[in-house]
Amino acid sequence: MAPFVDTNIPLDLISPDAAKPQRAQAMLAGGVVTRVQVLNAFANVARHKHSLDWQALQQVLGGIAVLCDVRHLRLASHQQGLALVSSSQRSVCDAMVAAAALDAGCDTLMREDF
Repeated sequence: MAPFVDTNIPLDLISPDAAKPQRAQAMLAGGVVTRVQVLNAFANVARHKHSLDWQALQQVLGGIAVLCDVRHLRLASHQQGLALVSSSQRSVCDAMVAAAALDAGCDTLMREDF
């Protein structure tokens, strides 16, 4: 199964560091899975921290949606995330990402801190 990517990988597409966008694009083009919440988080950070205008934001999100297998949010994934929180030392956000990856059948999770 393709790896699951969290928000930091798509955010590297708009990084001022010249190496990060190339690496992120190659990673995404290699076939990855993500979820709608990652696109939402990307949009929020891109607008507020990177001041990306609406047109550029829509273009980047459209490109991500083409490159990635974007999965919908599911109640079962949310419930699995809550179970992970109660059985581990992970934060709710980290557990939800891990649960989404498991729900998608991914055996690799790509994040900055994992």
